[in-house]
Amino acid sequence: MVDSFLQYIQYEKRCSPHTLTSYQTDLLQFTQFLDTVYECKTPEAAIFPMIRSWIVSLVEEKRTPTSVNRKIATLRTFFKFLLRRNIISHDPMLKVKALKVNKALPQFVDEQSLNQLLDTFEFTDDFAGTRDKLVMELLYGSGMRLAEMISLQESDVSTYEQTIKVTGKRNKQRIIPISKRLIDLINTYIQSKKNTFFNNHSSFLIVTDQGETIYPMMVYRIVRKYLDLATTVEKRSPHVLRHTFATHLLNKGADLNAIKDLLGHSSLAATQVYTHNSLEKLKTIFEQAHPKA
Repeated sequence: MVDSFLQYIQYEKRCSPHTLTSYQTDLLQFTQFLDTVYECKTPEAAIFPMIRSWIVSLVEEKRTPTSVNRKIATLRTFFKFLLRRNIISHDPMLKVKALKVNKALPQFVDEQSLNQLLDTFEFTDDFAGTRDKLVMELLYGSGMRLAEMISLQESDVSTYEQTIKVTGKRNKQRIIPISKRLIDLINTYIQSKKNTFFNNHSSFLIVTDQGETIYPMMVYRIVRKYLDLATTVEKRSPHVLRHTFATHLLNKGADLNAIKDLLGHSSLAATQVYTHNSLEKLKTIFEQAHPKA
């Protein structure tokens, strides 16, 4: 039934390849545990004590609460699928509770440091330099996710309307307005790409030095390379630029609901985490400015 479940979340739920891989990995680990400890060959035959035992083993392996909770979420989805298909008559996950997680505030780059990097750093004027600058400007200028940027097509950019059409989680599409400066950079980059790969002009917007669709690890390397020059924040990843986009907008007075729509969040709860960073800034301003602080 695992194969049927994976097909269900791929074709009916339209989960991303990354999510599909996570589900597949979690269920494989769960199946191996059942077979090794309980000689249970099929995960659909698992009962609550078996599931609880697996969760305890994950904790004992020093897995983070976030990692364990993701695996719990996988099992919840899997057993709900079995219940709907009448494969099982009782959901063994009903008694399972998620682990408590200490929520860390999203890390972000301060506005002055990032603007100084993007405005004054001299990227090389060849294709690679133009591409690297576009990667940095796109992630910070739109707040899109890594996977969303990788899947961008040239046709998703509207020069006239100054927007980008982004396909997010579960194939939900949203339109993000971008600056005239970013539009100009995209046009410069596309022309450079045509000149560099005139015999193999990919429809994907961001490509490697060989003209192939860019891959996650390369984007990580690009972002880390340039953020190393601008910040000392612990995490220097593409997602940090997404956090930075949201935090800077909120600090400038943008409406939280508008930021939610720009980020493609399904609920406001996911966006509200950025208010904590703004509150910290307000506290600092208060302590510096108020005579009774």
